[in-house]
Amino acid sequence: MKKYKYPSVLTIAGFDGSGGAGIQADIKTTSALGCFSTSVLTALPVQNTRGVRKIYPIPVEAVSDQIKAILDDIVPDAIKIGMVHTPQLVEAIVSTLSQYPKIPVVFDPVMVATSGHRLIEEETIKAITEKLFPVADVITPNMDEAAILADMKVETLEDLYTAGKKIKQLGCKSILLKGGHQKTSTITSLFYDEDGNYHSFETSKLDTSNTHGSGCTLSSAIAAYIAQGKPLYDSVSLGQQYIYQAIENGMDVQTGLGNGPLNHFFNPQKLIKNEMV
Repeated sequence: MKKYKYPSVLTIAGFDGSGGAGIQADIKTTSALGCFSTSVLTALPVQNTRGVRKIYPIPVEAVSDQIKAILDDIVPDAIKIGMVHTPQLVEAIVSTLSQYPKIPVVFDPVMVATSGHRLIEEETIKAITEKLFPVADVITPNMDEAAILADMKVETLEDLYTAGKKIKQLGCKSILLKGGHQKTSTITSLFYDEDGNYHSFETSKLDTSNTHGSGCTLSSAIAAYIAQGKPLYDSVSLGQQYIYQAIENGMDVQTGLGNGPLNHFFNPQKLIKNEMV
């Protein structure tokens, strides 16, 4: 009798009780794309569509134990890392992952919420760039996060090009710089590959405030496509298409009183079954 395996994605990220971002968005995204989703909780933000009220920490040892429990049992085909808000947490994640075979990592450096709330401690940025960037196959900062990482204003496409070159020098293998905050009718995102070449992705700007969790969703979509066995560039391209459609299909729905969520299930896929060899 044949046996099968689902492509699996592990998300290491924060919580969002309002259901639009964080681990909830990650699980919805990977599930909608036909992958099996496992998760590790790094923090417990108290938030809704209008913003973050407070962040309760998860003990560092508990994060390490969660990662070990999953990797000892359900080995993922890709890992997405989201909210990592202390240096101790960075160290714990990198140290724990190093004990296991290399698995592709997508890191979304969550620093600023859609509402504009700063989510990261200053001293964490150094730990992230020195320890987490080298193990990530691709990082996915938005313009606000690129500004923090490049230590410059990032308001235009030209700024984004400059920031990309600066961030690449921090030791990243590849970077997807998300251009969603551009005040233009066409949104351009830039992908700097491992060789330093850049590729641009252009979409029309959607007139909606329902973008809560868009960064979490995009990075999870990229991880899902990697888990399916697609090359990194293709995964980034397909992830861009998925996020656009998820936003487009959720524009006319009101959920909450602030920045609403996306429609992750606009075209849900059945769980993919790959034959085991």
